Amino acid sequence: MVSVYSNVMEVLQKVEFNLQPVKSGSAATSPSSKLLVIVERRDDWLGYLPSESIVTAQEYLEDKRYKSVGGQVQVINLCRSYKYLGHGYYCSLLAEARGHKVIPSVRTISELTKRALYGLVLDDLDKVLDKAISNHPYGETEGFTLSFHFGKTDLIPLQNLAQQLFDTFPTPILQVEFVKNQRWHIAGIKIGALHKLREEQQYDFANALDTFNRRIWRQPSSLRQSRYDLAILHDPAEALAPSNPLALQRFAEAGRRLGVDIELIEKKDYARLAEYDALFIRETTSVDNHTYRFAKKAENEGLVVMDDSASILRCTNKVFLTDLLNKHNLGMPATEILYRDRIQDLEQIGERLGFPVVLKIPDGCFSKGVIKVETQAELTKAAAELFERSVLLLAQEYLYTEFDWRIGVLNRQPLYACRYYMSKGHWQIYNHKAQSNDVNGLCETVPIEEVPADVVKLAVDAASLIGDGLYGVDLKQTDERLVVIEVNDNPNLDAGIEDACIQEGLYERILEEFIRRLELKHQGHGV
Repeated sequence: MVSVYSNVMEVLQKVEFNLQPVKSGSAATSPSSKLLVIVERRDDWLGYLPSESIVTAQEYLEDKRYKSVGGQVQVINLCRSYKYLGHGYYCSLLAEARGHKVIPSVRTISELTKRALYGLVLDDLDKVLDKAISNHPYGETEGFTLSFHFGKTDLIPLQNLAQQLFDTFPTPILQVEFVKNQRWHIAGIKIGALHKLREEQQYDFANALDTFNRRIWRQPSSLRQSRYDLAILHDPAEALAPSNPLALQRFAEAGRRLGVDIELIEKKDYARLAEYDALFIRETTSVDNHTYRFAKKAENEGLVVMDDSASILRCTNKVFLTDLLNKHNLGMPATEILYRDRIQDLEQIGERLGFPVVLKIPDGCFSKGVIKVETQAELTKAAAELFERSVLLLAQEYLYTEFDWRIGVLNRQPLYACRYYMSKGHWQIYNHKAQSNDVNGLCETVPIEEVPADVVKLAVDAASLIGDGLYGVDLKQTDERLVVIEVNDNPNLDAGIEDACIQEGLYERILEEFIRRLELKHQGHGV
């Protein structure tokens, strides 16, 4: 134990919070430290260097000095148990009430109580396990348990996994059980206890605490210049991303001009949403993928969000849009809903709509799940194919135009306008069977003031039925008709295309809308 004690002391002497020797059993003389480490019993810290930052759970709960600590305070809750209404639970609960940043949070404690609550998060992590430990001796076993400390492990193949688990469930000590059936998977996760760490684990814990402590204070609040922190969710590997890398860069540049600190985040950063004031989704949205979960969680955390979850839900389902536009008598192509259990209706579709007919699955995007049919036989075949993916389909009259209007709408006001031309030799804007250079057609950006007034008005009216967020409204205009094709959440904002007319103004107007909503929120007004 002596060697471990000396190693731990050596590590903790580097830790940046104010370390002052105190007599064992005595209370902290001052809560001046910006870091508070809560232990259930002072004996739990005997293996480590004494510090005024160490307080007992009872002291933290009862001592009035800890109820009014000023400035930014990080609380590390190392209680022996976090059971509901126990000491550990109440320490995290009251830390949040006092405005202290605490790990684990009450949310994390609750999520880790039942696998049903955290199991979905593990699906993606399980996929990397086999590869990670295939060449490690653990790979020959049937199961093992590891202790991760602040997202760190000495098992190098699993370091990335340890960090992802910590990002998802920020907890000082995580006990993770791995089991091999046909493949490796995470069988369970629970919060570990400081007093149960073995000697070699104590040294690892001290190192991890040192690293964590330096990381959380690496940017003093006095040096921060930004008014707000905005996260942009994106996927660097997405083929048809709604914003290209240069556009994301220009958002960051506009943010610096406007006092908004912008950070690009990815799917793996789900647990970090509470660190930000706002979330901007720049990844193709869907109700059944992580983008919708990001929007919902951000809303629950009190962030300003675009695209909000209601807009995602409404825009990604064309059945909803069809019903909504019809209800408000906004022009759209003649459209009928087809039901999988009423195949006989297919026989009359051609007669009512006329061929060619366009079939669509309700949640398709980027022209996917959309088929144009010329005959009854083609209609029957295409419907059978699409009915395998959805119990409802849309059948729509075909209107050919050389281009579609795309009107960007932000908070019920026009933002930009483009003519999206059909893909080369194709009837849609996107042709997924084409060579890579010809997947999508040409785009021509047009100043809003040069767009026909009725086009702009119809676009704004249609978008306003969805909400007051950011939308891209697609319309077709012929000599006789002007119709809405669809209202899209998460519209394209690409550098060199949508920003061609107003340049940096595109990015600034969107960020200014975030700022407006954040200021209203901070003034106590809803947004």
